Amino acid sequence: MPRNSFVLLSLLSVAGFVALAQSPSKPDQTAAPAEYKIPPEAVKQANPVKATAASLAAGKRMYGYDCAMCHGAKGDGKGDLAADMKTPIVDFRDPKGMQTKTDGELFYIIKNGKGEMPAEGTRAKPEQVWDMVNYIRSLSKKETAEKK
Repeated sequence: MPRNSFVLLSLLSVAGFVALAQSPSKPDQTAAPAEYKIPPEAVKQANPVKATAASLAAGKRMYGYDCAMCHGAKGDGKGDLAADMKTPIVDFRDPKGMQTKTDGELFYIIKNGKGEMPAEGTRAKPEQVWDMVNYIRSLSKKETAEKK
């Protein structure tokens, strides 16, 4: 390749990178995060899965794969990744904090994600998400029983 072509190609590459760096498609860093709203119909949604031993075991297994890294194996919000996160992580063992959320809200958050928490989306069937809701609920009940 002749030297002039090489210089021209180099200049075009640099110009392209500069244009990308100045692109207006970057999100506005000063904008406040959008308020997280759960639809009213999701808040009212009843849990169709009974909290049986099988449901709790299935929920615990899924929780171990997808939730424990941030929320902690015991649900205390002190998972391995929690220290690196700037967002406070919910302590599922706290009965007062858990009683303010309906099963429908928990289902919605697990299914759709919230903030830095990724969505389960289509990776889990609805019944599996309800199993996780049952397991998460059991953590606060277990904490209450241990204090008695």
